[in-house]
Amino acid sequence: MEFEDFVRARGSALLRYGYVLTGNADDAADLVQEALLKLGDTWQRVRNKDDPEGYVRTIMARQHVSWWRRRRRERVTDDVPEGSYDDRHTFGELWNDLRTLPRKQRAVIVLRYYEDLSDHEIAEILGISRGTVRSQASRALAALRVLPGVLERGRA
Repeated sequence: MEFEDFVRARGSALLRYGYVLTGNADDAADLVQEALLKLGDTWQRVRNKDDPEGYVRTIMARQHVSWWRRRRRERVTDDVPEGSYDDRHTFGELWNDLRTLPRKQRAVIVLRYYEDLSDHEIAEILGISRGTVRSQASRALAALRVLPGVLERGRA
């Protein structure tokens, strides 16, 4: 498979993944673009691997962590994602609940439950210890449990 074919075939899925990580369509597009630029440089080596998409997702997760480490402050906004890309119909209230979490906790929850990764894999991707993964997941779940309506939505 050539690089252009890979981008055409998996670009939308990578954009959705970026959106889940960042919560913002513009940041998601930037994240995908940077990851694909890095992938383009190593495509000859990566294309022969079993999972080039997993490689790109790892780049995206690490880049996202790098961004929020640099920012160190959460940017709170009342703006809703713009019209051309909107996955809220798929995720419903879940995304609104996840947006209340700090970035590191949100990344751990997304990688654990959306990507179905183990604590070890999450720790490697985010560059943190497995204990930190577990504590961030625990704190995130505790924060989500106290949000109004979360338990009722989870039972529906």
